[in-house]
Amino acid sequence: MTAAGEKPSAASQIGGMIFAVLLIDPDLRIVESNHAAENLLGQSSKRLAGRQLTETVQLLDDRVLNRLDDPDASILARDVGLLVAGQEFRVNVTVSPLSANPGWRVLTFSDAGRSDDGREEARDSEIGAPSILAHEIKNPLSAIRGAGQLVERKLQPQDRALARMITGEVDRIARLIDRMQELGRTTQEPVEACNLHEAIRSAIATVRAAGDEVEITEEFDPSIPPVLASRDALEQVLINLISNARDAVSGMENPMVTVRTRFVSGLVFSAVSLGRSVKLPVEITITDNGPGIPAEIRNHIFEPFVTSKKSGQGLGLALVRKLVRDMAGRIGHERDMREGLTHFRIHLPLAKEGRSQ
Repeated sequence: MTAAGEKPSAASQIGGMIFAVLLIDPDLRIVESNHAAENLLGQSSKRLAGRQLTETVQLLDDRVLNRLDDPDASILARDVGLLVAGQEFRVNVTVSPLSANPGWRVLTFSDAGRSDDGREEARDSEIGAPSILAHEIKNPLSAIRGAGQLVERKLQPQDRALARMITGEVDRIARLIDRMQELGRTTQEPVEACNLHEAIRSAIATVRAAGDEVEITEEFDPSIPPVLASRDALEQVLINLISNARDAVSGMENPMVTVRTRFVSGLVFSAVSLGRSVKLPVEITITDNGPGIPAEIRNHIFEPFVTSKKSGQGLGLALVRKLVRDMAGRIGHERDMREGLTHFRIHLPLAKEGRSQ
């Protein structure tokens, strides 16, 4: 143990890092790994030692894989898909060659949602700016709507449809602006111990109330203890994802939507939240057998204004990601091409392991 005031060793510094660090030999075998890497990969350093990197994790970016073939290449890649034991994460990747030891490299994985260079804060600012603009737009919109209603009362009956179209379009724009403001909101809902399955069943009941005949199957692990979350925010996230899954299978011959919960004790990802590492062992999966998300937007669906729906605004999943992150959780998606299934996975902390805000 290092004495108080004594400079920590390099090993202690690497071991204490909140992002995963791997030492890779010239044959792409894992030689050493820190505690965060053990959490991410769900295995101890002893078991990881000697394993091929490509057999342990799957990087879902051909450009990064091609660069790995060059032992002298430095790599910095952001928001890359990483598949670990069938679970997909979005990570930032760095690969640093060790010039004194040809072929040896240090590889890091950090949560793409929280980078160490301030990009998360920059992204928040980018979202916040439209929110401020939206606030300024709503005042003249109200005036336009009032004028449209006034004009409608003075027009002949055959001409009132045009005035109603004006007020209808103003209402549509106002709803869009409301969602932009919600996305740009910087305050977070307080989190507390939450019964996960009560929140899910409430969300399912809301979706079912829409009258759609698509059956929603529940596959719950009843042993899961309370999670640390905002009940209202969690229900909003679930309603959005379940509704999207229902829409994806609408009109199919054998539509299927499944909501599954499980405790992923062997796979714990450490997300950086509030400057500390948070374990996320509780998983909620929303699965559908629809056609899936178009490949060209698959890696961007959580970004604002990206959508595959003809009448969609592209804000729903961006808001979902924000709400999940506000609860110190993570969300990702994957497409199982063989089975023809789309999975959205949410990972949340346990109430006893987190702390209320």
